[in-house]
Amino acid sequence: MQSSSITSSYLAGYRRVTGGTRGAAEAEGPGGSGALLPVTGAQRRFLLARRLDPAGRPALVPLFFTFPAGAVDPDRLRAAALHLAALHPALRTRPLVRRGVPLQRVTEPEAHVGRVRPRPGERAEGALLRALARWPAEGPPLRLFLAGDGDGEEILAVVLDHVACDEQSLGRVLADLGDAYRDRLGPHDVPADRAEAGLASYRDAVLLQLDAEDGGSGPRALAHWTRRLAGLRPPGPVPHEGTSAGTGTARRRLPLGVAGGRAAAFPAVLHACARAARTLHGPDRVAALGYPWGGRPAAAAPVLGCFLNTVVHPADDVGPGERAVAWWDDLDHADAPFDSVVHAARGAGVPWSGRLDGLLTFEDLGRRPPLRLGDATGRETHLDDRPLPAPFAVSVSYGTDVLVRMAWDRAAVPDGLARDAFETLLDTLSAAPAS
Repeated sequence: MQSSSITSSYLAGYRRVTGGTRGAAEAEGPGGSGALLPVTGAQRRFLLARRLDPAGRPALVPLFFTFPAGAVDPDRLRAAALHLAALHPALRTRPLVRRGVPLQRVTEPEAHVGRVRPRPGERAEGALLRALARWPAEGPPLRLFLAGDGDGEEILAVVLDHVACDEQSLGRVLADLGDAYRDRLGPHDVPADRAEAGLASYRDAVLLQLDAEDGGSGPRALAHWTRRLAGLRPPGPVPHEGTSAGTGTARRRLPLGVAGGRAAAFPAVLHACARAARTLHGPDRVAALGYPWGGRPAAAAPVLGCFLNTVVHPADDVGPGERAVAWWDDLDHADAPFDSVVHAARGAGVPWSGRLDGLLTFEDLGRRPPLRLGDATGRETHLDDRPLPAPFAVSVSYGTDVLVRMAWDRAAVPDGLARDAFETLLDTLSAAPAS
């Protein structure tokens, strides 16, 4: 273990404030209630961003599903949500900071399920976005909101705090929620020994993730990222007259073949996103794009939680083949935590604050089952008008076709320029060779 990495320093601080190496407990109760666990690098970053946000807003991962009005029983759904919280330790943790060290405390199972009433003249979509904007930082990481506006349908929002989930977790949440709803399960249907075993698996997975992050923070990996990011020329604010509030959005469905097969899809999307960033920020700038990547450590159980890293990619002026080669090389060093990469780059004189100029998320819908509650199957819909942590964000959903969505902060990016960048994104994707 390296004594000088950010991860090893964090682990030393964790042991110092908890007095243990494998998860201290304070009056540990049934199912591990009271246990203090470390956080992964991604969790550490999300918690820091929350503390720096003036409103203390957490990063949220919402999924929206349309059901026939009256098809979802809120009481039955609440019991199912509580069953998930009892089953998965990540859904019964709360963040805290002790002597400057971020931790997660295991609590009793809790979940929120509630109905959101639209205001006069408001649609169900607006009511749900309003509920998300007012999300209190305290409370359970899994919350469900149901809203309808009398048109014969209702929208169910399944929302998770990003500290408790990643893309791989979403499929497990939907499958387990549907199973618990079908079988009318509640929190008391999780035996004590199963809850304790689940906590042990989660604790081990977090520690294995931290071991991987510490191992990925060596001199060679950090030298790689210093070289890769040396050409960053971060853009300043996009100049335009006037300021608009809110988030602008655009979306388009494309045939599956435009991005090639699954192995070729992500580098093609990354290249298209980089081209869009150059349209948006100008050819004399090299923006910093971020994308989530990762999974459970090889020896870890497939537990629900947040096991990912934000990988940085320079939106430089290279062709798709050269970008794909560089991306594959980046993946060999993707265990280096984001904060270690920022620290190394800044220490080497790279003129980058660590701020991301764009975000890319890529979801493989083949890893996610439909949400079935009783006799009804939800139809997934997308509500994009939410605050963004970067000037623009691209989301690509890869299923029977390719759904491409782009959102931008209208206070920072003019609509016309954003739409030009979106067309560049689509044109680049459409030109990608099929495989």
